[in-house]
Amino acid sequence: MDTTEATPCPSRLLRIREVIELTRLSRSYIYALSAPTDGRFPKSISLVPGGNSRAWVESEVQEWIDERIAVRDQERGNE
Repeated sequence: MDTTEATPCPSRLLRIREVIELTRLSRSYIYALSAPTDGRFPKSISLVPGGNSRAWVESEVQEWIDERIAVRDQERGNE
């Protein structure tokens, strides 16, 4: 009997260049989509309190990409 518990993987943070590479969206559009008034893209987090460095949680960005694919596939099914 194995009593070893699986430990959850730590969240990986992506800087803006990696987010651009994954999504193929422009820097300004990513910031616009993740603005509090828009909310169509995962929110970034501050890496340093009071600093300007921002990052996104990789799993949240990947989930957003997966949702976009699902919407596309659903729209194809309705045609």
